[in-house]
Amino acid sequence: MGSGWHEWPLVLFTVLGQCVVGAVIVKGLAWNSASNNSELQQKMVRAMFFIWVLMGIAFLVSVMHLGSPLRAFNSLNRVGQSALSNEIASGSVFFAVGGFWWLITVLKKMPLAIGRVWLAATMVLGLVFVWAMTRVYQIDTVPTWHNSYTTLSFFITVVLGGPLLGTLLLRAVDYSFHHIKLAALSVLALFVAVAIIVLQGSELAAIQSSVQHASALVPDYASLQVWRIALLALGLGCWICPLLRRVKPKTPGLLIGFILIVAGECIGRGIFYGLHMTVGMAVAG
Repeated sequence: MGSGWHEWPLVLFTVLGQCVVGAVIVKGLAWNSASNNSELQQKMVRAMFFIWVLMGIAFLVSVMHLGSPLRAFNSLNRVGQSALSNEIASGSVFFAVGGFWWLITVLKKMPLAIGRVWLAATMVLGLVFVWAMTRVYQIDTVPTWHNSYTTLSFFITVVLGGPLLGTLLLRAVDYSFHHIKLAALSVLALFVAVAIIVLQGSELAAIQSSVQHASALVPDYASLQVWRIALLALGLGCWICPLLRRVKPKTPGLLIGFILIVAGECIGRGIFYGLHMTVGMAVAG
């Protein structure tokens, strides 16, 4: 029994990957809104380099989860049949399509009209990637995962971390893009996350195998969730407090906020993996 941190490669892969998807959507919308300013668009594209670096780190970390990293490509052997293969394939396509768009655009070789369509396709592929992630854990023999909370939680991470990361990179090029609306969306996601914690926590006591109760899998469930929510609130506070004072958030403050959000969601994802149990036999870290 534990916090699920034994699955740290998957924790980082899913959290960082979902934050990247949210940031790509925010940056994509901002890029389209600045279509009359090609110089600003180029600055935005150059700043997106850090998004793809994060995505690359997420994939590299995920390889650590495999028994033999050198056989990583074997995970693609059952695309269309295996949820895991679909996850890796959809993530790879998202990474490749988005990264190629970024490379051609930063080299100023991408026609504007084609670039818009290509970027829109990248954003859709990102959402498909997150959806494919959720399908990996919809296993009917794992009752603690096989529910709507799993799907909702993964998309909540997109809305919690993505807008803040996107705003951070936009602030780095001194471009304000719907700060208040994006912040309000992330705050709403925080409230939904709290609701999920309360509802799921109350239902864990009713889930049990022939060996043990689900509520015993993560004994520190309540305290860990409190730490998670505190970190998420502090992270969003680094973004929202300056807005309430009607001043532009500073880049260092946004960076700290994003780190706090990632830390909070890593705790939440660790709890998720710690809740793994199968019908007839409990398995925990």
